[in-house]
Amino acid sequence: MKFSVLITGCSSGIGLAAAQRLQKLGYLVIASARTETDVEKLKALGLEHVVVLDLTCEESIAEGLNAALAITGGELYGLFNNGAYGQPGAVEDLPTSALREQFETNVFGTHDLTNRVIKIMLKQGYGRIVQNSSVLGLVAAPFRGAYNASKFALEGLTDTLRMELADTPIQVSLIEPGPIESQFRVNALKALQKNIDISESRHKKGYEDAIARLSNPGPASKYTLKADAVVDKLQHALEAKKAKPQYFVTTPTYFADVFRRVLPTRLLDLIMRSQGS
Repeated sequence: MKFSVLITGCSSGIGLAAAQRLQKLGYLVIASARTETDVEKLKALGLEHVVVLDLTCEESIAEGLNAALAITGGELYGLFNNGAYGQPGAVEDLPTSALREQFETNVFGTHDLTNRVIKIMLKQGYGRIVQNSSVLGLVAAPFRGAYNASKFALEGLTDTLRMELADTPIQVSLIEPGPIESQFRVNALKALQKNIDISESRHKKGYEDAIARLSNPGPASKYTLKADAVVDKLQHALEAKKAKPQYFVTTPTYFADVFRRVLPTRLLDLIMRSQGS
């Protein structure tokens, strides 16, 4: 049987690396992206099956999934929920509309697609659901409240879903990447400049530092890994007889998991505040 996998957020970074690796391994990969322009770019890169799927649009989610199922013959072995972005900004400066946009992609759209896929997997009697979360789904960091909140929500939904599906043939896993080479910072910079009124904020200096950091084309930190490091974990989650509930990828995610369990809250706050804006 040729395993079929639908992947969201494939225009760059982790999603693109996952689609390319799995296709080379013989999976029937259906890559997805938000726009027709990105779809054409992915096809030009050699991906055989690409569909439009915008997580902020219920109609696009339904149409994208239907297009994927037309390719696979109505069944789907795996779903990799990778599509997401980060909205920077202090909570006090964050328009509610920007927070809502963050949740539309990172939580609500992912939830909608996942629920549709669960029905398919229950009917066919097998399936793997893999959620791409973040180190900021484990611990919070200042000036990242919207992204923190969305990933904390995803973690909670996924933990609950895993328990609710425990008596079914569907396995559910979380991946915790940490700093990975991708377009994440480029997109975060755009979101910062679009939605945060920097000139009127008491955090103006912090935002200026954040813009300099997000504009730096180099690695986000010395712990930054290539996207293939995430794909290694994804491959295990798809292929292992018993997938792990949670996969840590980079050094910061291992540290964060330990710190949140053993450190007093004030000490953890101090460590995370030291990471800057």
